[in-house]
Amino acid sequence: MEHLIHSRVKNIEISGIRKFFNMVADRPGLISLTIGQPDFPTPEHVKEAGKEAITGNFTTYTHNAGFLELRQAACDFIREKYGLDYQPDEVITTVGASEALDITFRTILEERTEVILPGPVYPGYEPLIRLCGAKPVYIDTRPNGFRLSAELIAPHLNERTRCIVLPYPSNPTGATLSEQELREIAALVKGRPIWVVSDEIYSELVYNGRHHSIAKWLREQTIVINGLSKSHSMTGWRVGFVFAPSFVTKHMLKVHQYSVSCTSSISQKAALAALTAGKNDAEAMRLQYRERMEYAYRRLIDMGLKVEKPNGAFYLFPSIAAFGQSSFDFAIDVVNKAGVALVPGSAFSQYGEGHVRLSYAYSLDMLKEGLDRLERYIKERQ
Repeated sequence: MEHLIHSRVKNIEISGIRKFFNMVADRPGLISLTIGQPDFPTPEHVKEAGKEAITGNFTTYTHNAGFLELRQAACDFIREKYGLDYQPDEVITTVGASEALDITFRTILEERTEVILPGPVYPGYEPLIRLCGAKPVYIDTRPNGFRLSAELIAPHLNERTRCIVLPYPSNPTGATLSEQELREIAALVKGRPIWVVSDEIYSELVYNGRHHSIAKWLREQTIVINGLSKSHSMTGWRVGFVFAPSFVTKHMLKVHQYSVSCTSSISQKAALAALTAGKNDAEAMRLQYRERMEYAYRRLIDMGLKVEKPNGAFYLFPSIAAFGQSSFDFAIDVVNKAGVALVPGSAFSQYGEGHVRLSYAYSLDMLKEGLDRLERYIKERQ
């Protein structure tokens, strides 16, 4: 019966990040710096709100878009943090940012339309795009410090372009876009029949300056994706948000409704606590991530590796091109000889080749041990 499986589903693959993690996860004594998951516990007051939802029997369906108080809190949060102005009918609470992306693409993409992506990029976009019958178009951002720009985008625009994805702060590079860069992209796209999907899941983890959203200058054409997994260490609670003009959210809500009905009511109550009393919970984590980033960045530079200093998220993306191996072969060799797992850059499109991704969402002790092992490996190869 397998021949009856839809060809688009058969032709997509498990994420290269997960594929590599699963391949090496059972190695004894391995230091794995692969997964982009905060190592902090969910804040206690957020967990308590979830418990109270259970004991208070807040365990039924909610409004498909999420209960009103939560959607209002989400609007208040991004207004205070990023200067964005949305109303509750312009917000959908989703099962993580992943579902937010899924319902976004399924709402706006059609067969043979094109989606512009920066390369290297998180591997979760392409499969969703291809499942819609659309085509991902990658732009090489390596010469521009891994930052997409209006100048890079312009030559790729045509009558099939339906969407540009701006995933900043970036996974896997930690790059961010400045206000000026976003203004220039907004000016390029404004008035064209093109959406911008702005994936801002790492918006609370910016180290220098503040996070800027293109929605400030391109509101009617922008769909903002965000969530609580990274900012509040709530990956397992599965709470994401879509912010967009009501003329599009009313259609996205139909896709969301038939997919999941609504996000878990218990998780929604926890999310309300995170966005109100816990609106600044990310700050303490951000400070620790920054300390880890500075430490890991300095160690990689001292090893002689070329690496762009990140300004957000919790990843470093050093070049390993000098070793003359594919990123996959290099990563496997490091696992076998050094006992450290890093994600091959090829998992992040062809433009990630020649790099590996290191997550510093781990304790300083674990980072030190992993980087000590990597340094010994590098010295043996030099």
